[in-house]
Amino acid sequence: MNIVANWSYPTAVKLGRGRIKELADACKTLGLKKPLLVTDRGLASMAITGHALDVLEEAGLGRAIFADVDPNPNENNLEAGVKAYKEGGHDGVVAFGGGSGLDLGKLIAFMAGQTRPVWDFEDIGDWWTRADASKIAPIVAVPTTAGTGSEVGRAGVLTNSVTHVKKIIFHPKLLPGVVICDPELTMGMPKVITVGTGMDAFAHCLEAYSSPFYHPMSGGIALEGMRLVKEFLPRAYKDGADLEARTNMMSAAAMGAVAFQKGLGAIHSLSHPIGAVYNTHHGMTNAVVMPPVLRFNRPAIEEKIARAAAYLGIAGGFDGFYDYVLSLRSELGVPDNLTAMGIKPDRIDELTAMAMEDPSCGGNPVTMTMENTKALFLDCF
Repeated sequence: MNIVANWSYPTAVKLGRGRIKELADACKTLGLKKPLLVTDRGLASMAITGHALDVLEEAGLGRAIFADVDPNPNENNLEAGVKAYKEGGHDGVVAFGGGSGLDLGKLIAFMAGQTRPVWDFEDIGDWWTRADASKIAPIVAVPTTAGTGSEVGRAGVLTNSVTHVKKIIFHPKLLPGVVICDPELTMGMPKVITVGTGMDAFAHCLEAYSSPFYHPMSGGIALEGMRLVKEFLPRAYKDGADLEARTNMMSAAAMGAVAFQKGLGAIHSLSHPIGAVYNTHHGMTNAVVMPPVLRFNRPAIEEKIARAAAYLGIAGGFDGFYDYVLSLRSELGVPDNLTAMGIKPDRIDELTAMAMEDPSCGGNPVTMTMENTKALFLDCF
């Protein structure tokens, strides 16, 4: 089944096999003449990246690439990227890759014209209004994984290299102007990345759906996103060349990111500090802490999860849904707990304090405190 679609929600999305060939046209649509392609080190030498650069070069848009991007990008990566952008005389960014490449690419386009430090634009209140919106460069986003959904998001995650705290930088113009979702770009993902990114998409949908805030449109998107993951992630895991599964997982990833403007919760407020301190894969960490968080939130979400289970074709209400999550994790080879990930509980107090500072904890269905969050962390081991 060859799925091809053009969407305008929440931005222009070009979905379908082989649509990377439209990259140059996407750049020209936004007025770009000399874009900088930003990706991570692992992707820099891969054939899919070379092909994207070929498309740009053949259209007369140059062949510039910046790939000094860590798995959890920090302000040093950002500073180097902004320097490369300015020295190259670029007029926009092609953010290419998984969450790290997409987030840093977006932030380079954002910060290249700003005079204040990036931390002044953290997603707090109206801090985004401090930015000079006229100096934010256009962005084309090309995801090569199906997880973060950063390609349709208005924020980027940046780790402070000194404090090891992940910060969310927000501005409406961080939303890319054009997105190209070509499932062929995801076919070479190792199984572990397919799992981690796929479970990230599921966590986004699950937490958005469970959030106590009122946003029924996001709730509906989250529910259908979970269905797509349930149906297609096991298929993508078993057969990386299953294009129908890869396409639907790209849709689920974008849906999760659209939905979580409703809110995230304890899954993310725990996984953010763990990833910042131990450099674990974000999506895989989400998958590991998911069952303890479901148990933690059960008093507040039992009925809601029972409705989701019914929609997903899972019998048994909350318990059936919980058992399904355990079964899915087992099928995909997700570690049982943080201990199995190689993490020791010797920095619980530090992680707890960081989790309480994470903006995601404010969207959790059960109010998080220092005491119950520490107990939740211990449960994750």
